[in-house]
Amino acid sequence: MFNIRQTKRNTGYNFAFLDENTKREIRRKTLKAVAIPGYQVPFASPELPIARGWGTGGLQVTMAIIGPQDVLKVIDQGCDGGVNAVNIRNLITKTTGVKTTFNTREATILQTRHRIPEEPMSDNQIVVLQVPIPEPLRFVEASMAKAQEMHAEMDYSRMWVFLYEDIVKWGEITIGARYPSLVNHRYLIDPSPIPRWDVPKLNMADTLFLFGAGREKRIYAVPPHTRVEPMEFEDHQFRVEDFSGRACIRCGATDTYMNEIYDERSGKKIHLCSDSSHCDKVREQKEGRWDVGK
Repeated sequence: MFNIRQTKRNTGYNFAFLDENTKREIRRKTLKAVAIPGYQVPFASPELPIARGWGTGGLQVTMAIIGPQDVLKVIDQGCDGGVNAVNIRNLITKTTGVKTTFNTREATILQTRHRIPEEPMSDNQIVVLQVPIPEPLRFVEASMAKAQEMHAEMDYSRMWVFLYEDIVKWGEITIGARYPSLVNHRYLIDPSPIPRWDVPKLNMADTLFLFGAGREKRIYAVPPHTRVEPMEFEDHQFRVEDFSGRACIRCGATDTYMNEIYDERSGKKIHLCSDSSHCDKVREQKEGRWDVGK
């Protein structure tokens, strides 16, 4: 299932669907985002044949940077077979003809919704994340103009108070996804609705992470080897989800982010790896059908 596949391009569309002027504008804004890690760069965000909120920001970034030589992987909450992933993959492949893969290590561009793959990624790969709400200060400030002032002045005191009140009320910070993180000791970002499990993967990574918010018309980036620090207190430090004592029912893994579901027949709670391709690879490794180095 991990073989690279290729779809014949529909020549009735411009390469990667978007017109060249739009792609150039997105690439310019992406370069600015890379040059200023964590800064939200406005862009035009034209209309696409999918609804805003279903990944148009990430899709536009991918369409702007993809080339005929690239190998694409698209996942939705870790799964290659999710409805969102399948439809976005079909649109991109039909308008580009690029090769696609389910194997994380083979992809040069990986577009994702709400997850970062379990396998470490290299410096020749780009991860594009779909972002519904790019503004981390939305928790504490409804006005976009005021939020921009707070970013300019690096005034994140209200976010610190928000986290402190969360601890006072619940005994811990209860944010499960979209955990506010400081990039390069300067800008606070919303790392997309990825779980806390994935936030440490952004820190000093080899890979370029690009974040596209189509509805909010914002692009921001975490370049390779950039420090990303989740907000935390000395006595209430950031921690990831705890899956100790649990194992994936398919591959037996105990060191991955898992989805909790109920078996319809037995009514019992079971766990599955969120990253479906990684789960398949671990399973095949245990059965001797997969080379660990691939």
